[in-house]
Amino acid sequence: MSDTDLSPRDLLEYLTRGLVDEPDEVKVGEVREDDGSVVLELSVARDDYGNVIGRGGRTASALRTVVKSAAARHGYRVFIDIVD
Repeated sequence: MSDTDLSPRDLLEYLTRGLVDEPDEVKVGEVREDDGSVVLELSVARDDYGNVIGRGGRTASALRTVVKSAAARHGYRVFIDIVD
């Protein structure tokens, strides 16, 4: 499965499911803004937030980098919010 086959939303969900202990609790919402950008709202099980954010926010930063790169291939801007 390559990132060119997946939308940025699907890619975020796929990567996050690999990081957490409860993959069935991963949910990604999508909000389209007026300026054409997309906000992906990521939520996971309460005990998995540490796994997604990582030490010093490094895991969250890496997720954002990979998904933004995939979004650029699809021609739009993506922002990721980790919500509870």
